Amino acid sequence: MACFGPSCRGVRARLCMGYAGAMSKGAPRAYRLVVGFMRLLVRAFFRRVHVTGLDHVPEDGGGIVVSWHPNGLIDPGLVLTQMPRQVVFGARHGIFRWPLLGYLMRQIGTVPIYRKVDLPKLSTADRGKENARSLDALAGAVARGSFAALFPEGVSHDAPHLMELKTGAARLFYRALSMQSDDQPPAVILPVGLHYDQKDLFRSSALVSFHPPIELSGKLAYDPDLDEKQSREQARALTDEIERVLDEVVLATDSWPLHQLMHRARKLIRAERAKRAGALPPPSTVDERVLGFARIRAGYNALVDEQPDEVQALLRRVEDYDADLAALGLRDADLDRSPRLVAPWLAALLLLQVLTVFFVLPPLMVVGWVVNGPAAVFLLLVSWAASKRRKDEATVKVLVGALLFPLSWLGAAIAATYAHGPLHAAFPSIPDTPILAGLMVAVLAAAGGAAAVRYLRVARETARAVRVRLTRQLRRRAIERLRFERAELHDALIGFAEGIDLPGAVAADGRVVAAPDQS
Repeated sequence: MACFGPSCRGVRARLCMGYAGAMSKGAPRAYRLVVGFMRLLVRAFFRRVHVTGLDHVPEDGGGIVVSWHPNGLIDPGLVLTQMPRQVVFGARHGIFRWPLLGYLMRQIGTVPIYRKVDLPKLSTADRGKENARSLDALAGAVARGSFAALFPEGVSHDAPHLMELKTGAARLFYRALSMQSDDQPPAVILPVGLHYDQKDLFRSSALVSFHPPIELSGKLAYDPDLDEKQSREQARALTDEIERVLDEVVLATDSWPLHQLMHRARKLIRAERAKRAGALPPPSTVDERVLGFARIRAGYNALVDEQPDEVQALLRRVEDYDADLAALGLRDADLDRSPRLVAPWLAALLLLQVLTVFFVLPPLMVVGWVVNGPAAVFLLLVSWAASKRRKDEATVKVLVGALLFPLSWLGAAIAATYAHGPLHAAFPSIPDTPILAGLMVAVLAAAGGAAAVRYLRVARETARAVRVRLTRQLRRRAIERLRFERAELHDALIGFAEGIDLPGAVAADGRVVAAPDQS
């Protein structure tokens, strides 16, 4: 189990500093520039990216990073920006034809992968040769001490579980071992868990969890004397092992309804623990949510075959509780206390029309709305029209937004340059010099956009706080009934898991944290 929670932060900081220095010295300048640019995009899209398990990344030698692929180009973007070692990617060759993206991929040394299915016009033999040439290029990089990143499912998807894994990662691994010299550290396979709060939502959170390298022995150990048939069988066996490990790493579930019920159980247990402890824990972080979900999943997997009827009955009770809570528009913690109003004046602002907000808010916020508002609406329309599936939405938002918002700021700067006289007359703080006026408006547009995003989140929370207070006053009997049901569900869920070895530990305030031996 990877490290979760605050105990990882010191380790993470030390490792990041050491690895960052090593990578900055050894990585090509183009690679460092592209990775730096990608980090800016990741920071802009996500409110927070948690990284755990960095101590599992070897400091020397090469290897293959393997993960699942639930979020389009965001997945490789997170691996690229959070991996403390230089990463070489293999990507479907057709992606290299995309404007800008293809150029960036070539700059970081991405190897085009010619899959047999993508080359229908070539003969079977020629398709095999192109595919083998791609694997050899990646294997050579791994043999020389680099890390290659692969998504062995071969496609991105929206399922809460793995798609069928291809054997390419296993074949690449054995090929890299065959190209290594005896004095080099043997290559490793490093599984990585990618977890998203809401993968298509701007300013959500993500968790990148590096897990220990897969241990290979017995029939999975590299043997140069195997014939072609035996090599294929070994690659298939290793692929099955990678699938087994990744299934645990990504916390796969059979369906989204089951996945959501497990999260619902996690939330009610946390809220009931906090109530009984008389504590007010801070909002949960993405790493705590993932670890809490892992505990629920571990208990479910241990009992679903032994006590299927009891487990299904309990899940139905959790589902009914969730429906009743949603009907009131409440969260678990709202049963015990009303959310704190962030600021009294925000509650008053929520009663005003949007036009009034423009007069009340400071000029910074006005600039942010005026300049970034049309771009934001256009971006939502583009992501809706261009995304075939949910897993594509974040990719479209990042790629289009990285171009659209800077162009909006540039357009505002050009307009301010030509209209600097009237602007200065209306707002004396804006310089009467054309260039300075343009620069100032561009800065205000960027900063105002960030402030507007923050304001919207605070305004939503304030509106919820007002609504919850009213609901608690008007629906006291319903809330009391839900409190009783939550307590019974908590006891039933805890009782079911008694005696099962669960990941993590429970803190005094009800939070799930990393156990000492998992730090």
